[in-house]
Amino acid sequence: MTARIIDGKARAEEIVKQLQSEISSIENKYKKKPSLAVILVGENPASKVYVSSKHKKALEADIHPIQIDLADSISEEALLVEVEKLNNNPDVNGILVQLPLPKHIDEQKIINAINPSKDVDGFHPINSGKLFCGIKDGFIPCTPKGCLDLIKIECTDLSGKNALIIGRSNIVGKPMSALLLAENCTVTIAHSRTTNLEELCSKADIVVVGVGKPNFVKGEWLNPNSIIIDVGINRISTTDGKNKLVGDVDFESAKEHCQAITPVPGGVGPMTIAMLLKNTLDAFISQN
Repeated sequence: MTARIIDGKARAEEIVKQLQSEISSIENKYKKKPSLAVILVGENPASKVYVSSKHKKALEADIHPIQIDLADSISEEALLVEVEKLNNNPDVNGILVQLPLPKHIDEQKIINAINPSKDVDGFHPINSGKLFCGIKDGFIPCTPKGCLDLIKIECTDLSGKNALIIGRSNIVGKPMSALLLAENCTVTIAHSRTTNLEELCSKADIVVVGVGKPNFVKGEWLNPNSIIIDVGINRISTTDGKNKLVGDVDFESAKEHCQAITPVPGGVGPMTIAMLLKNTLDAFISQN
């Protein structure tokens, strides 16, 4: 048995095209379109790649991108001033501060400073609280939102399914649990220190892995009818001295032991950006 490959890149392109069509209609009618401001602090190479991808896809969706590049020596106070400027700018609909930030800056303090109505990353405690309380008018973090979309391509009715989330971060694991609970799944949150991980994997219908360890989950652990969503992005060295991207799931073994699986790259990553743009359109509509 070889698993179906869940093509996140193709699905993300569908979403971006749909957004472009919606935004075109809005712009024709109201002469306005959404804008997304992204703050990039420092020269982190991975962050620069992510921000560049977001900028490119925003343009494809006909969202106006605003990029603010700041030195990594910027003080926490000065960064808070930049965030407040965007909060007060009526022409800015969505605000994203690219993480990670330099060590001298408190990331949570910066996230807390973003106006929740412009927090298109969905990280503000108000939006997190709304998600866990089942209140529908908050922003859902982009990666879990994209993961759920991909899961529902494979299984439209998740009611009663056993879902295992490996990873307990505020960005993926915890919000993913809330989304799957809302779909009436029975949800287990595990992590790298969970002792019976293989047993939990063998009983799970859905496994979402975001633990930050390359090839951590092995194929022989998996239920043959399971859907595997790999959130991990890890750069490893190959035997020929080159680098390649791999997920947190050992893809080569896993694809022989499950029903469907996302690849890395080309799985969850493009969906994260697509959902960021969808949140930006939703923010624009709400604010107008």
